[in-house]
Amino acid sequence: MSVEEQAPETAADVADDVTETPASEAHAADVADDVAETPEADAGGAEAGTAGEAAGAEVARLQAELEATRDQLMRQAAEFRNYRRRTEAEKQQLLELGQSLVVQHVLDVLDDFGRSLEAVEQVEERQADPQVAYDQLKQGLALVYRKFQEELQRLGVEAIEAVGAVFDERVHEAVMQQPAPDGVEPGTVLAELQKGYRMGERVLRHSKVVVAA
Repeated sequence: MSVEEQAPETAADVADDVTETPASEAHAADVADDVAETPEADAGGAEAGTAGEAAGAEVARLQAELEATRDQLMRQAAEFRNYRRRTEAEKQQLLELGQSLVVQHVLDVLDDFGRSLEAVEQVEERQADPQVAYDQLKQGLALVYRKFQEELQRLGVEAIEAVGAVFDERVHEAVMQQPAPDGVEPGTVLAELQKGYRMGERVLRHSKVVVAA
């Protein structure tokens, strides 16, 4: 076969190759699209990384707040313990102060008792009339009793009304009952076996009484 006969076939082949070029161009376009989509994927990865960093920062912030709250609670607990100790100490001091004030008043009464006993001893030493000694002792005891009542009144202590009053369980303690005499209503206090005392509204000791039945 001559060279001239082969040339047309080569030209046809070239034409076929040229005809197939659009397919190659389509493939290239797909590749270009893939390349064009790559920035979006990168953007998504960047957003995920940013979200992770934000979550980590939030966790760190919450941990810091937790530590701060824990420290604050520990400080408050320590302050409360100190406050309770101070309160107990102040309460004890007030109690001791109140006791000392009462004892100071009682000491005056104790002095009066001592003077009364000294007076009786002096009468005995002089071998005076026993009646005189008795009278002096009686006067001394009456003085001490009156002085003691005055000291109690200064402290706000007063005796509870009993005989003739209507029985009141808030201030009276019924030891026994007796038939009500004529003209006496049941529930009336007939006798007082032990005197009761109160300080303001606080009952220090209930009166032990006999109540009419």
